[in-house]
Amino acid sequence: MAKSSNNMVMFFNLVLVLSLLLIMSIAEARLFGRFGKRDATPECDTVIGVSSGDTCFGVSQIFNLTVAEFLAINPNLNCSSLFVGQWLCVEGIAN
Repeated sequence: MAKSSNNMVMFFNLVLVLSLLLIMSIAEARLFGRFGKRDATPECDTVIGVSSGDTCFGVSQIFNLTVAEFLAINPNLNCSSLFVGQWLCVEGIAN
């Protein structure tokens, strides 16, 4: 009977230790997830609407931006399929 009780205590201790490790790993992920990463969403201050004939290169030149800067503040932009009336960010901060 003492052997069965020892096995039960060992099993309980194992479950307790594994539970604590799980709680600590979740807490660590939340802590470092919040403070370790920056938000990847750019902040846009000024937008324009695309007109007929506009290109990414042309718009970036009008607003004195490099193509890399322009694409950084418009991260989901597909330059090969611009459409009239589409909003483009021309001034902002890329995070």
